[in-house]
Amino acid sequence: MPTKRNSYSIYRELNQMARKISLLLSALVLVVSTFFFNVNPAAAETVEVKMGSDNGMLKFVPETVTIKSGDTVKWENNKMSPHNVVFEKAADKSHKNLVFSPGDSYESTFSEAGEYSYYCEPHRGAGMVGKVVVQ
Repeated sequence: MPTKRNSYSIYRELNQMARKISLLLSALVLVVSTFFFNVNPAAAETVEVKMGSDNGMLKFVPETVTIKSGDTVKWENNKMSPHNVVFEKAADKSHKNLVFSPGDSYESTFSEAGEYSYYCEPHRGAGMVGKVVVQ
């Protein structure tokens, strides 16, 4: 003959089941949330380009830089000023104001893949040209 269970024992069993389900759901939420918080986006980098070589040549050093989308290029006045950075097909990246003091700099961030050619306006005729390749 089946035994009768009183309402207290049924309540206790339901309470234990609810705790187990709650613990299971909490563990599941914790595991899933670690995927969102452990994935770190790649940090953007800043690449430096000298305006004027260390030995006084009128050139960008390095002349070509390859970066990733979201990275920044910093042009720093080194020697043989004045210098600037003018892009042929990306006017929004250009810095037409001349810098005269060593250490003065410009920065541009690149978000679209492509090749960006630039030059120093006062020294273009001397071959002071460069390129940014964005992957």
